[in-house]
Formats: sequence, C-alpha cells, structure tokens
Amino acid sequence: MTVIGSIRDVAIIILAILSIVIGVLLIILLVQLQRLIRLLREEIQPILNSASETVGTVRGTTTFMSRHLIKPLVDLSSTAAGIRRAFQVLSAWPKGAAHSPGEDSTDSA
Repeated sequence: MTVIGSIRDVAIIILAILSIVIGVLLIILLVQLQRLIRLLREEIQPILNSASETVGTVRGTTTFMSRHLIKPLVDLSSTAAGIRRAFQVLSAWPKGAAHSPGEDSTDSA
C-alpha cells in the first residue's frame, strides 16, 4: 500500500462522513421547515384574520361617524357660513376693513 493509496482511502472516508453529516443536516432543515409551515398556518393565520376583522370594524366605525357626526357638522357649518355671508351682503358690511364692494382688498405695489 502506497502513500497515495492511503491518502485516497482517508479522503474517501472524510467524504463519506461529510455526506452523512450533510444528509442529517438536510433532514433537520426539512423538519424545521415543516415546523415553520405549521406555525404559519396555526399562529399567523388567526392573527391575520383578527387584523382583518379589526380593519372591518374600524371601517364601519368611520363610516358611521362620517354619516352621523361629521356630515351634520359640515352641513351646519356651511349653513352658518352662508347665513353669515348673506347677512354681510344684505347689510353692506363686508368682513374686515370698511371698503366699498368694488375695491380690491389686495394692494397693488
């Protein structure tokens, strides 16, 4: 048996051991991947469903608030602004400084 033959035999043994180690690591990787998939199905999916329900609730609440609180306030405010403006026009007292309605309120420089 020569030195080169001994080196070859050792190299073959090392490669066989490495192949076994890589095989075991691949099996461990597959098991971990299976656990991750199970976690995503059992844990993350309910969280996403809950978040979706929350978004639906918030959407419903904002729609309700918009219809029953914000819209009436905007309507009331616009009506008040219209009444105030109509009073200003009818009483000939424009808001701000006393100037005639034909004057431009901006100064020409």
